[in-house]
Amino acid sequence: MPERIGVFICHCGQNIAGSVDVKRIRQEVSKLPGVVHAEDYIFMCSDPGQELIKRAILEQKLDGIVVAACSPFLHEETWRNLAREVGLNPYLVEVANIREWVSWPHREDRRATEKAMKMVEAAVAKLRWNEALQPIKIPVKRSVLVIGGGIAGIQAALDVAEAGLKVFLVERDPSIGGKMAQLSETFPTLDCPQCILTPKMTKLAHHPNVTLLTYSEIEEVTGSAGNFKVRVRRKATYVDWGKCVGCGLCMQVCPVEVPSEFEAGIAKRKAIYIPFPQAVPNKAVIDPDNCLRLKYGRGCGLCAKKCPTGAINFKDEEKFEELEVGAIIVATGFEVMEASNFAEYGGGKYKDIITGLQFERLLAPNGPTQGKVVRPSDGKVPKVVAFIQCVGSRDENWNPYCSKICCMYTAKQALLYKEAVPDGKAYIFYIDIRADGKGYEEFIHRAMSEHKIVYVRGKVGKVYQEGDKLKVVAADTLTGKSLEMEADLVVLATAAVPSSEIRELARKLRLQLSEGGWFKEAHLKLRPMETLVRGIYVAGAAQYPKDITDTVAQASGAASKVISFLNRGYVEKEPLVAKVDEDICSGCGNCVEVCPYEAVKLEEGVAKVDEVVCEGCGACTAACAAGAITLVNFDKRQLFSLISTLARR
Repeated sequence: MPERIGVFICHCGQNIAGSVDVKRIRQEVSKLPGVVHAEDYIFMCSDPGQELIKRAILEQKLDGIVVAACSPFLHEETWRNLAREVGLNPYLVEVANIREWVSWPHREDRRATEKAMKMVEAAVAKLRWNEALQPIKIPVKRSVLVIGGGIAGIQAALDVAEAGLKVFLVERDPSIGGKMAQLSETFPTLDCPQCILTPKMTKLAHHPNVTLLTYSEIEEVTGSAGNFKVRVRRKATYVDWGKCVGCGLCMQVCPVEVPSEFEAGIAKRKAIYIPFPQAVPNKAVIDPDNCLRLKYGRGCGLCAKKCPTGAINFKDEEKFEELEVGAIIVATGFEVMEASNFAEYGGGKYKDIITGLQFERLLAPNGPTQGKVVRPSDGKVPKVVAFIQCVGSRDENWNPYCSKICCMYTAKQALLYKEAVPDGKAYIFYIDIRADGKGYEEFIHRAMSEHKIVYVRGKVGKVYQEGDKLKVVAADTLTGKSLEMEADLVVLATAAVPSSEIRELARKLRLQLSEGGWFKEAHLKLRPMETLVRGIYVAGAAQYPKDITDTVAQASGAASKVISFLNRGYVEKEPLVAKVDEDICSGCGNCVEVCPYEAVKLEEGVAKVDEVVCEGCGACTAACAAGAITLVNFDKRQLFSLISTLARR
């Protein structure tokens, strides 16, 4: 327990000093029992600030320190590391958060200094009872789970596999590739996405360190950083992939046609299908909801008769696999809102009002029309196309955020349309243009100048059909006038939204979701690829809408984090876990019931805590009527000392 305490107050520029009198706090805190040294500095987290603390610990023989600065979430590890460097136990360090909890919310309040003083005094009171602790070292599994087989998951998996670690990639669809596989070309270079993506897909499938688990979903995740246990549900394909050669003969004879997911609903697929020609793995799957044999228990079966390898198995059942991995990368990507959500634009009512993703498939050389742009209603070439931006994005009624990719892919689509239909006219209705990537602004200007694409700064209020034409009613915000135009085809840039199963997956992984439903990172600036669950990382559009460039960069960043994390061979876990006084424990089991991590078990009538699994949340201590279970360095003496200090006037 510390007897010689040092207190260090940070100005944080003007973030703290702008409303808190740090000089006064330094003077007052010097009078507290046990405090033998106090200093303030403009930026305590800077190198000179850290050297100041190190020097004071050595010269003043301090055995405990309090740093009054910003949130411990940001810099507690910084203070612990510097303490360790000079021989002070890192768990004899306390942080008083006087920025987020004092200075920022009380910027104009003269009482901010008094509140900050109370916070520092309370931290000193708690520190007096702190115990010197050592982190718990746990061996790690040198394998990684990647959830999602889009470009983010593919890139992350390849990087990790190239580093010599075992990778399990789980994808819910029958093939990897994600949204990028559906694109016609990519902005701003107009590269063929298949030329970029398919070599990576093939490399991943044949990499000796990679196991592909497509058409599979995460069922359960237990354990903790370095030692996760994952239960994977492998859905029934009704086709033996060991025998299937991807010849496609089964699809030729199948009589059932339903909308194709890969073609975004503008073309059909069979009840037995391979998602697209370049699919990896290139194996057939039977859709049980639409297969006549599986739906009714009898009939058809033509695919089984036609299959030359005897791969069809109508009795196939789902299977489960148990994986043990050291880290997890979440790369579940995004989806786009359906046009049917927007009745004011005629979405879902008129065939010639489609989403941007559907237009991608019309433009794609491997699409249902082999790149020929036609109207879905009659197959005619549209001579006038209206593109509407921000449909469901930047809209308080739907999603307040910007979907980020729409400005650029709409410009690309309009440009490709003009190349396909040189005498056609393209109009883009926009709020403003957001082109913030390398070469993006130049691409927009190219679309405007070289291809004569007309940009109309205005909000579309209504789209309706009149005869074989679509009427677009809008307000031109530059001229202040309303306008009405005819179009043959309307393309809606509908919002990018999180994967439909993201909430359930977040629950299984114990991850937080941010506003908008995306996976929440540990810190937007300092830890953008980490989550608040140690050992789980996020990449690509699972975190927020991103273009391919940013997605690939973050995927490689997440991979490097995982490699660094696992290459140590062990993980250091906080020793701030629950402990049980077995002489007091009555074995009531309340702690077992409330523990969200299943870290507490009853053995021989008393509670036992698995320190590896325990996350120190404190739920068990609150539930224990006998007071037999406590958190290390957060026992009742410390908490009551802290509370009584704050309560004193």
